[in-house]
Amino acid sequence: MPLRSAGTDKVPRDAVHHPLFARFYARCSVNAETGLGVGALRDRLLAGLSGRVIEIGAGNGLNFAHYPGTVSEVVAIEPERVLRHLAVEAALRSDVPVDVVPGAAEALPVKSEAFDAAVVSLVLCSVRDVPRALSEIRRVLRPGGAVRFLEHGRGGGTAMHLTQRALDRTVWPLLCGGCHVGREPVASLRDAGFELGPYRRLLVPEKGPRLPTSYCVLGTAWRPMAED
Repeated sequence: MPLRSAGTDKVPRDAVHHPLFARFYARCSVNAETGLGVGALRDRLLAGLSGRVIEIGAGNGLNFAHYPGTVSEVVAIEPERVLRHLAVEAALRSDVPVDVVPGAAEALPVKSEAFDAAVVSLVLCSVRDVPRALSEIRRVLRPGGAVRFLEHGRGGGTAMHLTQRALDRTVWPLLCGGCHVGREPVASLRDAGFELGPYRRLLVPEKGPRLPTSYCVLGTAWRPMAED
């Protein structure tokens, strides 16, 4: 179990509680692995990682099977109890050591500069405070540590932007566990002080109708070696 950082004991063990959505997500995410090609994207997201990795919002643990053997340990943070229990089961099947830990992205229960890389996979859409969460990720990464991200967000033309904005202001977060479809993860990473590396915008699914959740980005950013 990773050592807690100062002040994080105030965070409740179940900082997020969406049991109905969690069960729905668990079923849909498994189907999306092959049906929408998300499994192949997970391979690309995690390829080449090594050392100690922290995964933020691990969900039901679908990334665990895709970590390469060069990863020495994964600390997987998941605040939602139903998903966390599923992640524990997935961790037992993983080829790399995975420790599933309760906690919130805005107050990570780990020491500063303890990780070589961080993974955010379809999670920045739902955290309550994106700048604070990214500040925490920057804190726990060593200087030069990588952030691997696979996120969905704002995309399409004017009509889609208006649709995404309307959904975010009304029913979507309520129905989908706090998810927002119109956030801008690349801009958020840049604003948080990360150095952006290569990233690629893509559609999920690649073919078929464009949905408010279809606009994704896959890439890498780094914590700067020298802090400002």
